[in-house]
Amino acid sequence: MKLFTRLNFLALLAMISLQIHAQETNTINGVADIRSGSVAFTNVTIVKDAQTTISNATLVIKNGKIIAVTANGKVPADAVTIDCTGKFIYPSFIDMYSDYGVAAPTRAAGRGFDFFAPAQFNSNTKGAYGWNQAIKPEINAAALFNADDAKAKGMRDIGFSVVLTHAKDGIARGTGAVVDLSDKKENFALLKEKAASFYSFNKGTSTQSYPGSIMGSIALLRQSFLDGQWYKNNVRPATEGTNLSLQAWNNNLQLPQIFEAGDKWNDLRADRIGDEFGTQFIIKAGQNEYQRIAEVKATKASYIVPLNFPVAMDVEDAADARFISLADLKHWEMAPSNPASFEKAGINFCLTMADLKDGKQFLPNLRKAIQYGLTEKAALDALTKNPAQLLGMYNEIGSIEAGKYANFIITTGNVFAEKTIILQNWIQGEKNIVKEDNGIDTRGKYTVKITDVNTTKTFMLEVKDNSSADVMTKDTIKTKYSNDGRAVKLQFNETKQAKKGYRLNGINNGTVWNGMGTDSLGNSVLWTADYVSALPAKVDSSKKTTAAITMGTLTYPNMAYGVKQMPSKENILIKNATVWTNEIESILTNADVLVENGKIVAVGKNLTSATAKQIDGTGKHVTAGIIDEHSHIAAASINEGGQSVTSEVRIGDNIDPDDVDIYRQLSGGVTTSHILHGSANTIGGQTQLIKLRWGANDTALKFMGADGFIKFALGENVKRNPAPNNNRFPDTRMGVEQVQIDAFTRAQDYAKALKLDPKKTRRDLELDALVEIMDKKRFITCHSYIASEILETMQFAEKFGFKINTFTHILEGYKVADKMKAHGVAASTFSDWWAYKVEVQDAIPANPAIMHNIGLNVAINSDDAEMARRLNQEAAKSIKYAGMSEEDALKMVTINPAKMLHIDKQVGSIKKGKDADLVLWSDNPLSMYAKAEKTMVDGIIYFDREKDLQIRKEIFAERNRIIQKLIDEKSAGNNTTPAKASLKRSNTCNTDEHEHGLLDEDE
Repeated sequence: MKLFTRLNFLALLAMISLQIHAQETNTINGVADIRSGSVAFTNVTIVKDAQTTISNATLVIKNGKIIAVTANGKVPADAVTIDCTGKFIYPSFIDMYSDYGVAAPTRAAGRGFDFFAPAQFNSNTKGAYGWNQAIKPEINAAALFNADDAKAKGMRDIGFSVVLTHAKDGIARGTGAVVDLSDKKENFALLKEKAASFYSFNKGTSTQSYPGSIMGSIALLRQSFLDGQWYKNNVRPATEGTNLSLQAWNNNLQLPQIFEAGDKWNDLRADRIGDEFGTQFIIKAGQNEYQRIAEVKATKASYIVPLNFPVAMDVEDAADARFISLADLKHWEMAPSNPASFEKAGINFCLTMADLKDGKQFLPNLRKAIQYGLTEKAALDALTKNPAQLLGMYNEIGSIEAGKYANFIITTGNVFAEKTIILQNWIQGEKNIVKEDNGIDTRGKYTVKITDVNTTKTFMLEVKDNSSADVMTKDTIKTKYSNDGRAVKLQFNETKQAKKGYRLNGINNGTVWNGMGTDSLGNSVLWTADYVSALPAKVDSSKKTTAAITMGTLTYPNMAYGVKQMPSKENILIKNATVWTNEIESILTNADVLVENGKIVAVGKNLTSATAKQIDGTGKHVTAGIIDEHSHIAAASINEGGQSVTSEVRIGDNIDPDDVDIYRQLSGGVTTSHILHGSANTIGGQTQLIKLRWGANDTALKFMGADGFIKFALGENVKRNPAPNNNRFPDTRMGVEQVQIDAFTRAQDYAKALKLDPKKTRRDLELDALVEIMDKKRFITCHSYIASEILETMQFAEKFGFKINTFTHILEGYKVADKMKAHGVAASTFSDWWAYKVEVQDAIPANPAIMHNIGLNVAINSDDAEMARRLNQEAAKSIKYAGMSEEDALKMVTINPAKMLHIDKQVGSIKKGKDADLVLWSDNPLSMYAKAEKTMVDGIIYFDREKDLQIRKEIFAERNRIIQKLIDEKSAGNNTTPAKASLKRSNTCNTDEHEHGLLDEDE
């Protein structure tokens, strides 16, 4: 008999329940109704797993389990037999990243660092828990789980039977539970209580001020791992008492560890934390891993990949898209290839519904991913076998095999085909109807005649399936249509423009339908529909190939000016240029510079090389690459302002290689940048020195082997007074001094404790960094303005036995230059910034020259992404204001900052053996007319002005190509979303995590 049409009474009873609930703990209000029995599904195509398909097969289930899977197998005598001719059975899907049945947090997500918000320093969590309320490993999703049949049905309807659910809130989120999506009570739906431990970089609903940045979240995670180890080794330390959070943290480490990263760079950051502490995270990915799939593969992690692809933006022409970056345009085009990139790279991965606003988009997006190269086998594994194995439950779920739970879906065909319908989803042997199969096929062309009192009108109706149809006139008119094999309903307008339409109801009499209805004026009409012919055959969407999908070229970064492949080192000979050596040779005219294997091998006249590419430098100038001692580019966050002392955070933890400012500053001759923490607190975070290797990943940008630095700050930014609602100490400049003294006093005590008993002393990352300073292994660059504060800070440092390495800003440095020289501190300053706040009222443009003349090592820095492109001109201002020599002026942006940063043996001058970080200028580098024609880092040309002009043409063409695709999407009637301007974080000393500007990286 036909599937799901006229089951006999015995079958109906068997469908009610196949589970044995003997000795059930729930009380029964009435008469017990306990049934068991087997069901056999015959003549069906069974997809056991991604590798095995059995045609004309039989599936037998009993008591919620699979009993047998055979080809033409025997049916047990007591079994209810269901003929599934023409149907398919697949293992139902598993989602490893869900919050089903776990109440969503009730508070809005924490805003993070805010200069003007009152701080909350302590946790609001009641009980014997840890100090930070974003760290809550004690949360147990099983205890919070509350089955929700309405939500479960939505997931069942698209093929899911089991999910790993957890509380999506906080940095350490506690444990997740494996539950099924049946309509049973929670105790029967719960399959595995503590199945995994969850983490993220998002503090969630925590209102505690710390952390307020991604580098703060990383530092907190790092400290939590260390605290867990310390607590475990010391078994309830006297200094800690009982800490339920740390107990749970340690217990949870035995489980699979799942980390919500949600972005290609966050994937790497999460994996590095795991590597540091011997933990291999399963990483919840984002949309953009395809952009750095080699780095993603190198993590050796398994991934959970969402299918929330960006929707086409609604644009009419290029003008509509003028504020949309090429990065966003390219991402819209390429994001559906993300799952395929995991498969092609050989990375183990699962698929998830997570991040979809509407779960109904899951299957269409899955099919789209298949169009973009994901194979059906990989898709099925990612929905069944892979998550089951990662959960340690493949012996129970994830395939159609004897002994496993009877979790499967019954479909009308290939589950990945566009027209395939999921009919039923069986969970632990219980049937859940998704869509009734009435055996009626009404597809075809029909002639519809509508008659009122005066006229008869005829229309052509094309029925696609039992719930969709179109009226075909000169236009295709969308029609509301339903047909359950008995009752027929139609509603449509005569034309797209006309308001006149019809609402018809009738009876299906096979090839003839008829009935009554009304027109849009309320007049009664009679109608009939006569079958004419079948619809033309359509290609199964599952057979589509990726040949129809066209995409642009992936670049690094995948945005304007990205490179198609990373440039390589070349042997280069620059001939007949004016060479500013910054060495004893001074300025050489008509000189040559020879570069081999990334190093300068010779500087002089009449140099030759048989292997080097020759560049004519006639009339041009060559300098060492510009070094920016104070920058805030290329970082995901800059300020961790939640506390007065945050020396544990590291800019190097959140480097952003996709920042277009790297390329822009190469165009201004910058080759090295010192990326500083902001000035939100007295003792800020550890800095990161980078080389501007455009296209490299975050690790490859780092200037390896360089000394470590840290950012301190003085004055208004720190005390934040008279900021409203400020409750964070200090409020005054003298309070800043006390924070300094207190921090280093604690660090001294900590260092003594480590020496006396390192095993029982808790590792404190905040104090570790301060101990490094006292041991002269880490060096301070200090944000400063007022002369009195400068003097105070030098005295404080000397009291604790170290020196300040650099005062940055230092606009009153001219007042105390002699004292600074005696201390041995360098000065990194602005050329002519003044009067932009109270602290700089005494600033003068001769400040750099005065400090230089006293004998200080002086640099000009940017502290500004835009100004960094013109540091050569900023240096030249001291010639105008104070008569500084040209050589000394150039040194303020080359060799002087190199000395400050302790890297002058590698960079900063043109000398044999140094790194080939060079700039070829069109004119005197101190001239406002000078342009950087070529900028070289380690012997690699990362910026070439001539090539840049060609790249701009390519960007223009690429933008127009993708914009036309967007226009075509809209014309085809596909979903679109209003176009939004692309935004970019603009980092400064004061930046919090919400400061953004337009991303005009295409200009």
